[in-house]
Amino acid sequence: MTRSVYLTPRHEEFRARVHASLATLIVPEAEAWERDGAVPHSAWRMLGKEGYLGLLHPERVGGSAQDLFTSVVFLEELGRTGFGGPRAAISVHAYMATHYLAVADDPVLDRAYLAPAVRGERVAALAITEPGAGADLSGMATTAERDGDHYVVRGVKSMVSNGLTADFHVVAVRTSPHTGSGPRGATGLSLLVIDAGLPGVGVEPVRTLGWRAAGTSMVTYDGVRVAADRLIGRPDSGFYQLMRSLQLERLVAAAAALGGMDRCLEDLRQFLNGRRAFGGPLAQLQAPVHRVADLATELTAARQLVHHAAWLYEQGELPATECSMAKLHTTELACRLADASLQLQGSAGYLDSSAAARIQRDARAATIAAGPSEVMRDLVGRAVLRTSAL
Repeated sequence: MTRSVYLTPRHEEFRARVHASLATLIVPEAEAWERDGAVPHSAWRMLGKEGYLGLLHPERVGGSAQDLFTSVVFLEELGRTGFGGPRAAISVHAYMATHYLAVADDPVLDRAYLAPAVRGERVAALAITEPGAGADLSGMATTAERDGDHYVVRGVKSMVSNGLTADFHVVAVRTSPHTGSGPRGATGLSLLVIDAGLPGVGVEPVRTLGWRAAGTSMVTYDGVRVAADRLIGRPDSGFYQLMRSLQLERLVAAAAALGGMDRCLEDLRQFLNGRRAFGGPLAQLQAPVHRVADLATELTAARQLVHHAAWLYEQGELPATECSMAKLHTTELACRLADASLQLQGSAGYLDSSAAARIQRDARAATIAAGPSEVMRDLVGRAVLRTSAL
């Protein structure tokens, strides 16, 4: 892995600790989690005890309020475990669902949800996508109607990571009708925290191609009564909350993808050096050597792109274009690297039980989550076309 001007010796010391810790906490158990389809509560408590679930969260809830690059290092190491399911589950919990709570700075929500989540005592899920609505928020149909001091929630959310094990969901709901004014989907969206054990909440497991340990599910809210003080922020402000937090989500996806590619490239290096053909190791043949050279160069460039976007974010900017670029480039590159790794490992890589096959399955998911590559291209392209380079 190349050096980065954005990382200090303290970051590298933290990296060494995280690498050793995750080798104990995740790697030995991850295969079982893949089979079971979720990260167990015992693992969440261990991660919380190590402080990994509150690196970016404020001290008021037990977080350590570290700089963003501490989280970048953690996410890279999480990716380097080689298991996309736990990587997705932890990212959703620590940087996506709970991020909305941290920004809200609501004492009621802090005590009931954010502080226990930082400790790993309560698992968080983020429920935005619906069977008929993904990136286009204007199609969101889940409603929350005010009834006295409660909201009554009705709707279905799909592809909910951590849904199988979550203790609470951060849910995008429509609290007012969409009138068509302003940004598409902006009118009437809100964010609501819903306890998973409330009457009317139904969870159904969903089997996915990759990210098998992410606890993915479909969640139904059938007349669920939710206390009004579980609203995050102001009513009808959900669109703007989502748009701001999506930039962090895309950075998180990009940083984790970097680590996943580091692991993929290392696995491929070991295979090519250990496998012999035509009188010597495969690592001496020009075709694989040149392919690895191209991919390693692209990975080095991708790391600089992601770290620069993180630096802009750390300065207090909202670098939407750079975050979209970082997410687009890294996740698509991860697919190309995973495909090359499987191809160069031949029949050994094509086995369903191989790490190469698992990494390839997992890589594709990241090009879809937090905004698919097609949406990233649209955002980047439109930003470039409306901005003068002179």
